[in-house]
Amino acid sequence: MMNSALKDAGLYEIYEKVNAGERLDAQDAETLYSTPHLPLLGFLADIVRQRFNGNKAYYIYNQHVNYSNVCINLCKFCAFGKEKGHPKTYEMSIEDVVQKIRERKNEPVKEVHVVGGLHPDLPYEYYIDMLRAIREERPELHIQAFTCVEIAHIAKIGGKSIEQTLDDLMDAGLGSIPGGGAEVFSPRIREKLCPRKLPGAQWIEVAKTAHKKGLKSNATMLYGHIETVDERIEHLLALREAQDETGGFMCFIPLAFHPKNTALDHIAPTSGVEDLRNIAVSRLLLDNFPHIKAYWIMLGPKVAQIALSYGADDLDGTVMEEKITHMAGAETAQAMTRKEIERLIRQAGREPLERDTLYNELH
Repeated sequence: MMNSALKDAGLYEIYEKVNAGERLDAQDAETLYSTPHLPLLGFLADIVRQRFNGNKAYYIYNQHVNYSNVCINLCKFCAFGKEKGHPKTYEMSIEDVVQKIRERKNEPVKEVHVVGGLHPDLPYEYYIDMLRAIREERPELHIQAFTCVEIAHIAKIGGKSIEQTLDDLMDAGLGSIPGGGAEVFSPRIREKLCPRKLPGAQWIEVAKTAHKKGLKSNATMLYGHIETVDERIEHLLALREAQDETGGFMCFIPLAFHPKNTALDHIAPTSGVEDLRNIAVSRLLLDNFPHIKAYWIMLGPKVAQIALSYGADDLDGTVMEEKITHMAGAETAQAMTRKEIERLIRQAGREPLERDTLYNELH
């Protein structure tokens, strides 16, 4: 019966490829993005999810610190970044950052996730000293910090190469790199929405440079604004090609665009159907990424839960005090307890597993 349904939907040839572990191409991706048969798309993505991760669904006990929203880029899809001098700007001193870490010292936090805007005035030493201070306060924490865009900015501020900057950051305690700032790699999109931002090709080069130094990283794609399906596919294939070269990406996170309080607030938010479709297509196309994350902060817990049957195997974590998405109108909670995350996962028929940043299972 399933074969018949797949044939009727025009998806049987893709099913045969998926079942045989063969790589899908751009034309296959166009078919997957256009099919109205969402449950069959989920069925295909779930084959790959099970192949990678069985029935496991991961989460992490983590903490977010957004050290400043002062930013020179001012991307049109961002509600977080503010120009220097804006009344709603803020910046944290290193002691402020340490205090955030200290406040949760009695909790079993495994990772601190540190990102912020591209501040024009914070010196190179600020970023190095911040990592050292976090490491001194909680030596056991894994520090996942600074997107590829931030790393390029820090290097420029310090007048150093990307290689030297990464060496300095790693020496200070950097453990891995988050996936933000990728947005959509298309030059057209970047010219229209974030002309000051690091170009997509350079984002990939920073990531590959980090991978070659032994740093793992994540990758993202911001969808649901003015990008085309072809631009999404090009983005995914560029990531797949980079992963073929370095193997350094741990997880891919499709990020649903939140238009509220941005320059694109006339655009409707993404639907649950679109969110699940992007999760599923990502899982099917990125055949060399071990993990696909359903970021509950952006998707909401219910869609993230369903995404565990559409290719996702990770819900992110407990988070606490996330600002970037909430400034764009996210109505999700600021945090979720370990018990709540495990309940969501079990209700979806998956086995909850707490992990560390590098996907080592914690029991």
